[in-house]
Amino acid sequence: MKHTVLFVEDDAELAALMRDFLARHDLDVIIEPRGDTALDAVTRVQPALILLDIMLPGKDGLTLCRELRPTFHGPIVMLTSLDSDMNHILGLELGANDYILKTTPPAVVAARLRAQLRQHSPVATPAPASASQPQRLAFGSLIIDGPCREVLLAGERVALSTSDFDLLWQLASHAGEIQDRDTLLRVMRGLSYDGLDRSIDIAVSRLRKKLGDDPLAPQRIKTVRNKGYLFSPAGW
Repeated sequence: MKHTVLFVEDDAELAALMRDFLARHDLDVIIEPRGDTALDAVTRVQPALILLDIMLPGKDGLTLCRELRPTFHGPIVMLTSLDSDMNHILGLELGANDYILKTTPPAVVAARLRAQLRQHSPVATPAPASASQPQRLAFGSLIIDGPCREVLLAGERVALSTSDFDLLWQLASHAGEIQDRDTLLRVMRGLSYDGLDRSIDIAVSRLRKKLGDDPLAPQRIKTVRNKGYLFSPAGW
């Protein structure tokens, strides 16, 4: 299946080289050279994935990421020459799914983009609830409706992407039980955890933010050191 990628990049030569390379990996790249016209391009192109530079004319990539995330539910990947921990952390906190340096070999970039697309594929949605599976989970002010794939927190709808919902459902349906990264990665992507993949940690961080959990001292989705994550039924 060929996916459309919107690449927001003002370096025309780099953009063309990346477009031609990714085309050989079933990725159809549309180039948008300016940050201040990127939002209109997203509406027009309806891409499966957005690839963002940070230093852009008109509007920077970090601002774009923040503005896109509430309405764009596909993966957003930063591709930049800014190699600093602060920019890396800020990009992920603002909603980026991955942060890749421009010095990364193109084949590795392609592999990481395809991994993000697999993770956000509708194929990863949970199986329909059976008689033995709960269709609706409730914990205090949190209500999770499985068939409707809807989440309410204190009466307000929480906008979650497909992968966000899958992660929350897996954690909440095993409330009070530790879910290791291998289990979560298999549920979300059908892959085994290799000890290096940080996508689960990034996804949990993003989910905590959407659910109003304190990132410094989380009480709703807790980190169990060296083991995984635990959904607290009493934290809502």
